[in-house]
Amino acid sequence: MLSLAGGAALLTACGASADSSSKPSKGGTIRAVFPGFGAKETLDPHVGRQFVDMARFKAVFDKLVDFDARLRPVPRLAERWEADKDLTVWRFTLRKAQFHDGRPLEAEDVLFTLSRILDPDSSERLAKNSLSLIDLKRSRAAGSRTVELRLTRPEADLPSLLAFTGTYVVSRRYRNPAKPVGTGPFRFVSFTPGRSFVGRRFDDYWDGAAHADELRILSAEPEARANAVRAGEAEYAHEVSATFARTVESNPDVRIVSTPRSGVEGILLKTDRPPFDDPDAAMALKLAADRERLVEVVLGGRGAVGNDMYGKGFAYYPEDVPQRERDIAEARRLARRSGIHGKKLVFYTSTAADSFVDAAQLFARQAAEAGVRIEVETGPPESYFTDIIDTGAITSHRSGAMPIPTYLSERLLSKAPQNVTRWRHPDFDADFAEARATRDEARRTRRYQKLQRTLRDEGGQLLWGHPDWMNAVSSRLHGVRKAPPNTRDWARFDTVWLD
Repeated sequence: MLSLAGGAALLTACGASADSSSKPSKGGTIRAVFPGFGAKETLDPHVGRQFVDMARFKAVFDKLVDFDARLRPVPRLAERWEADKDLTVWRFTLRKAQFHDGRPLEAEDVLFTLSRILDPDSSERLAKNSLSLIDLKRSRAAGSRTVELRLTRPEADLPSLLAFTGTYVVSRRYRNPAKPVGTGPFRFVSFTPGRSFVGRRFDDYWDGAAHADELRILSAEPEARANAVRAGEAEYAHEVSATFARTVESNPDVRIVSTPRSGVEGILLKTDRPPFDDPDAAMALKLAADRERLVEVVLGGRGAVGNDMYGKGFAYYPEDVPQRERDIAEARRLARRSGIHGKKLVFYTSTAADSFVDAAQLFARQAAEAGVRIEVETGPPESYFTDIIDTGAITSHRSGAMPIPTYLSERLLSKAPQNVTRWRHPDFDADFAEARATRDEARRTRRYQKLQRTLRDEGGQLLWGHPDWMNAVSSRLHGVRKAPPNTRDWARFDTVWLD
């Protein structure tokens, strides 16, 4: 078998600490505030998709594999892995870890976790689609600490798929999501959806006990999150605005931890229905967008202009594609040809993300210059990301950091669970399958880049910006690392400490 674990060197290849001014000290309670989603919040680590959910999961559970700051797979509960020459049989060796109930992590726990994720009777498991290539009937425990996974097709990036959202390992005794028992750095104490989670330090954590005695993850609206840190009522506020960042530049009690180009902001157009089943209509809007202005106004200038392709700066991104520029005359011509000129289109957005409504309103004004009338309509934030799978011809989009193949497989394949643009093309699916089965990295890169170019020119994604990821941190909290969302060191509270 060929080893693909990457070795111990990857364990330290993460974003540097944003603050190393003090030595770690034990004790205290860390209060971290995230965007709330009310009764929709959950403790089920295979279902919850919101950042506040994922922060709780990271506190209580672990994945086999996670991503470092450069979106490379790094070992977590799996200390190493290897694949056969055909990329259809993978072996993962587990590290010595234990659950909060004192029982050891074993291969059977991993197999149980995968069976739960792949449950044919459940449509809610986030990683079900991406892990559907695992043949559970032929996979097995090769000893208490070795898991052998057999695949239905070759896959060069299986470790990255196991690092995706919704892949946290649970005990084979796991039955009640309301009373979670994981291997993570904090034991579950209490949870009230839409309000708060409390966890207490797990002293036998395999990666070293947390510095803080207690972690509280709280839910709040954007302004309340930021002000909580400024007022000393919280130590960490997830995702603050560029406006807030400017207001605290000279405040000694607050600092901004910012990670450049940590995701994408955009607009999604459903390509399976009028008017965007006509590629000319989609291109008209792409050419009407003033991307520089959107970055300047909506992101406060803290970000990079997008080129309708995900993953700027990540592996497999085609850097040689010319930047799409605004062309009002061509946008107007295509709008007339596709029949959207002068017609009213509804842009369905929400306050689910701080940037969405502002971006929608600004884009509506930009599109009007090309003769396209857009009316902005807002929906409920707590269900927005689920609602837009079926609702709205034009919707808001954002994504945190993930490998480009993962983004494509979860959002652009015909049966992808988050295929909001309804991009369904069997030839695209076949080309993607060929890319993921290609062992040679250079050839695999060329194939993924071709897929990206196709989406840019024919798909329903208007990806206008790559924002800096900004969190507000109290001057009392140390050790917070610069890390993109959905990576190992994002929202990680076991390695930070209070003075």
